[in-house]
Amino acid sequence: MEDEVDRLVAAWRRERPDLDVEPLEVLSRVSRLARHLDRARRIAFAEHSLEPWEFDVLTSLRRAGEPYQLSPGQLLTQTLVTSGTMTNRIDRLAKKGLVERLPDPSDRRGVLVRLTAEGRDRADQALAGLLDQERAILVELSRAQRAELAGLLRQLTAPFDNVPG
Repeated sequence: MEDEVDRLVAAWRRERPDLDVEPLEVLSRVSRLARHLDRARRIAFAEHSLEPWEFDVLTSLRRAGEPYQLSPGQLLTQTLVTSGTMTNRIDRLAKKGLVERLPDPSDRRGVLVRLTAEGRDRADQALAGLLDQERAILVELSRAQRAELAGLLRQLTAPFDNVPG
């Protein structure tokens, strides 16, 4: 079975036989897959009236476990945004009734962000929708192939995820 990347690589091999275009065979497919995944994520989140960034914040809180709360600093670490951006996001989610701010009992100046019951329900429903979309993307692969691919991708991404700073 031929795909668009096969055609792209063949054209480059014809036009630039002096270059080794083999990396395109892997990374162009990863890039194309990322675009399909982004589209699937947007569909899954839109079905639950969520933006991707809202899903990221809500699911960070949901994964924290009972009582589903984190400090804004912990949310920054998990979502990789600036302090100002996180403050804006928390404000917007609080207005929607999906999170609430509480005083931090261990720091009189600090606050905690807690998932509301509605926020938890929306996060859970959106996650289920996302998993349905992702299963559809992976349907052509066997369980063993998915495990092998996950391992190979982990090998590629781990050095980026484990860089200090």
